[in-house]
Amino acid sequence: MSSARWAVVLAGGVGSRFWPLSTPERPKQLLPLVSSQPMLRDTLDRMAPVADAAHTLVLTNASLVPAIRAVAPELPADNVIAEPRPAGTAAALAWAANLIAQRAGVDAPILSVHADWAVHDVAAYRATLIAAADAAVAEHALVTVGIVPERADTGLGYIEPGDVVRGSLRRVKRFIEKPDAARAEALVAAGCFWNSGIFAWTAGDLLDEVKVHCPEVAPALAAHPTDADAFFAAVKSIAIDVGVLERSSRMLVMPGTFGWSDVGTWAALAAVRERDDNGNTPSGRVLFRDSRDNVVHAEGTTVVCYGVEGLVVVALNGMTLVTTAERAADLKALLDTLPESVKAR
Repeated sequence: MSSARWAVVLAGGVGSRFWPLSTPERPKQLLPLVSSQPMLRDTLDRMAPVADAAHTLVLTNASLVPAIRAVAPELPADNVIAEPRPAGTAAALAWAANLIAQRAGVDAPILSVHADWAVHDVAAYRATLIAAADAAVAEHALVTVGIVPERADTGLGYIEPGDVVRGSLRRVKRFIEKPDAARAEALVAAGCFWNSGIFAWTAGDLLDEVKVHCPEVAPALAAHPTDADAFFAAVKSIAIDVGVLERSSRMLVMPGTFGWSDVGTWAALAAVRERDDNGNTPSGRVLFRDSRDNVVHAEGTTVVCYGVEGLVVVALNGMTLVTTAERAADLKALLDTLPESVKAR
């Protein structure tokens, strides 16, 4: 069986925190938020030297398969995996490992990433992922890449490292859910990492841990190893972190320092796009006067900001959203209160 590295790219979800630009038909991963290309295309280009197209799977919502194939025409058709219903990352990654084990054997190394991240130092990113995959094979472990924090961030989970295994590779002492501000400061001071969601393992090692630790997924996989519809219908939705990683004693963490961002909100674009001398981040026809630290996206119109600070403004298709950088993280809560006629634009 082949020992070539495989990449699994998670590309589901609707990206509600980028409303009104993101929609169920054109979610965050299909938008050019960081470069001139869709974020999925950026991800695949970053991963190409690590795992070629024949060894890359993209898992996505069934409704997005045609759009994914249009963005990634180099992928074999059966490498774009349609999830019949959202069932959590544990089910998605277990199904991917199951497919790879069938195609390439249980020893095939797998790297799992998300389709909607930004990375500053691509060479360091690739080197770290390759090192993580090598460590997963050598140690028969589940390896995660923990990002060395640039700040105390309450929007991310954290990883507390434990004993040194070798070099910079350490055991995971525990995973920590998104903290409040004071707790985040303490975690950064204590040397904890951001939980990036970058994982490395072999197909067999992940499947073994799913079987032992994840009753939400394991019975469905045992009963339906070749029937995706039946498998996804039978599983209980759970995140890989909760269903497997927090329950496993085989977790290792490798630090990453390559300028990673999950680009979780409109405000986060200030860290990954070019800013002007006053910290403003424009996209489209935008003019700033006596304004600073604003993120503005304009399509088909012109936005003028005068004497304002810390705003997020999105204007397109006759719709304008105005909020603050802080409240931009709450757009899902906003959408839950809006009439369908407004949400659908």
